[in-house]
This record gives sequence, structure tokens and C-alpha cells, in this order.
Amino acid sequence: MRIYIETYGCSANLNNAEILSGILLDNNHKLVNSEKEADIVIINTCIVKGPTENKIVRRIKDVKKPLIVTGCMADAEISAIKKANKKAIALSSHRLSDVQEVIERWASILEKKHEVKVGLPKKNRSEVIEIIQINEGCLNNCAYCITKLAKGDLFSYPEDLIVEQVKKSKAKEIWITSQDCAAYGLDIGTNLPNLLRKISNINRDFKVRIGMANPHLIKRFLPELIEVLKDKHFFKFLHIPVQAGNDEVLKNMKRGYKAKVFSDIVEQVRKEIPGITIWTDIICGFPGETSEQFEDSLTLIEETKPDSIHINRFWPRRGTPAAKMKQIPVKEVQERTKRMMALFRKMAAEKNKFFVGNEYSVLVDEFDGKDYLARTDNYKLVKLKSKKNILGEKLKISITKAETHSLIGEIISSQT
Repeated sequence: MRIYIETYGCSANLNNAEILSGILLDNNHKLVNSEKEADIVIINTCIVKGPTENKIVRRIKDVKKPLIVTGCMADAEISAIKKANKKAIALSSHRLSDVQEVIERWASILEKKHEVKVGLPKKNRSEVIEIIQINEGCLNNCAYCITKLAKGDLFSYPEDLIVEQVKKSKAKEIWITSQDCAAYGLDIGTNLPNLLRKISNINRDFKVRIGMANPHLIKRFLPELIEVLKDKHFFKFLHIPVQAGNDEVLKNMKRGYKAKVFSDIVEQVRKEIPGITIWTDIICGFPGETSEQFEDSLTLIEETKPDSIHINRFWPRRGTPAAKMKQIPVKEVQERTKRMMALFRKMAAEKNKFFVGNEYSVLVDEFDGKDYLARTDNYKLVKLKSKKNILGEKLKISITKAETHSLIGEIISSQT
């Protein structure tokens, strides 16, 4: 069969698409680049935000070819799939290895199982970046999160399989990813720093980006994590989602920590690893959040000055406790979101000015059709122009301009 895979969402979803591609190729199918060329369409879904789900539902309605829907929608929103396209069948994101059976029987497989996604066949979307999932699910029960309904409780993959995957990889950049990397191993008697130490002992030239890690779990092993991050194999980077700056709101969200936990972590890692890049997430307009409580979020962001913020307007998700809470008027939520975005843009413009005129070593890891995208050792994004293909190269560059979300650079020399 000629099969077209369309993917939405996080890095774990991108990896799931790579795994599906590998399994399909092993079963002698052909991957094509458009629905028009395909005999079968697979849509790999994301439902974390309302607008994303609405976009995917419209897409499911529009598909005229035989359709398989997988991803979080298959696990938590099967009724939405059937309503959008009665002929569509579904594959649980916990059953990727059964995709061939779904095609042969042309019937849905939705019963979840613990599927170890490390070591399955896959076709990487990039020659430079390898995505490796280390666990599925999490230990949280956040009031707003529909992903928990889809992914379930924590299931960590064996340490030795993950380390072996890194050893076998020829990629220069490794993304360690999951719904919460900080939860890794807590169900099997180990933890994230232990895994990362074993990865750091691999004698090969590569850089690791550690995925999202929740603050209350990072707190358990912060000194160990900091020591690991100092190793040459790791980008000086952490993605720590705080979600709100007010303790009452965090309690209502069921996040399991206070805002000071986040600010203390940021202070400590910056002290130990100067120049480390910090990403975070903020939800604007969570049900019941007062104007004064939202001001606390603005204050926290102003004080901690993250390098990047995923700013999310609150969207009620079916089946979650937050969807049943009294909602804040949409206009007010929009206004708060605008204020948070304005604050971030102002801070980012100031912070990024610091890099202009300086020289850095970078790894070129992507091409967006217009610019080559490179990363500094602290995972700052640098856009570069080049007439020749420089993917995978290490370069010495000079920063010529600062933008809100990236830096503009000029190539000085190759270091590859």
C-alpha cells in the first residue's frame, strides 16, 4: 500500500510517526508525501489544546481515502473521530506495533497495553536529530490535562534499551522525550540522572536535549541533574513547566508544588550552570483565577525571566475536572494571554540583545525551507543562510541580530 502519514503535536508524537513509518516499511508498504498519492491515510493526532483538536477534526472530515486515526485522539476522544468520519478506524497510541494488523483486518485496535517504544523499527525524519522516548504516561493528575486520559500512568522503558539506542544512533543530536522526563524510572527503581549518567559515558560526539520535566520531581534530584548537565554531551537547557505563579491556582490545577519550587530551581541551575537556557509553560485564565492571582504569574515570569515561554490560553478539555469548573469569560482570558505575550516579547528582546556581536559554536540541525537552523551549546536557536547544504555541520558563527524567538547569525568557519 501507498501510505501517507500526517502528524500533529509533541516530539513524542513525531517519534511515534517515525516508528509507524519504520514498521510500515518493514511490511513492504510505500510511504508517500501527500493524501493524493496515497491508498491509505494515517492521521497521528494531538488533543492537548481545543484549537488543535478542532483543526484535526476538520481534517478527519475532509479525508476521502481509507483513514486510520492514531495518537491521543484515538485513546481519549474516539467518539469525536466517529462523529467526524464514520468510516475511519483507529489505532491506540499504545499499540503502534499492531499497525499492520489494523491494515490487514481493517478494524480498530483500541485496547491499551504497555508497549516499549525503544528498539521498534523506525524511519527517522532527520539525519541529524534522533528522538528517543524514555517513558509513557506520568505521575500527575492535573485538573486540565486530557493527555493523562490518553497516556495513563507512568510506564518507564528499560534503561539498557535506551542507552543501547543512543549507542547505535548516528545522529549528532538526541532528543530524550516523554510526557514528563523527570518521572522517568520512578516506577522501576531508578531515576533520570542515573539514565543520563549512563548516556554520558558513551564515547561518541553527540548532544542531548532533555525534554519537559516537571518541577516537583526535578526537586527530588536537582543536585544530581545539575552535575549531569555539566557534561559535554548535554545541551545546557531545561524545560520546566510552571503553569502558574500563584499557589492557590497551582493547587486548583493539582500540580503538586508551589511557585517557589520553580523559582528556586531556576536560581540554583543558573548559579551552577551560567547561561543555561530555561523554557517554561504558562496557562492564562485557568478557571477561578482572579486578576490578582494572574498578576502573580506575571510577577513570577518577570522575576525568573525564562528564555522561552509556551503561553497557553486555557481551553476546557472534555473529561477533565477543569472543564466542569466555572470558566473565566473568553475576552478576559484573551486579554491575560496578550499581556503575558507582551511581557515575554519585551523580556526576550532585552535578553537576546546580549548575544549580538558574540561568536559561538553551533550544530546545524534543521532546514525550514528558508533558513538553516542551528543550536548553540545552551540550545539557543540561530538562523543561518547558506547556498550549500550545511545540515549536521558544526560551525563557528557570529550573531548579527536578535529576534524574539531566535538569533540571526553569519558563518565564520566550519568546525566539522
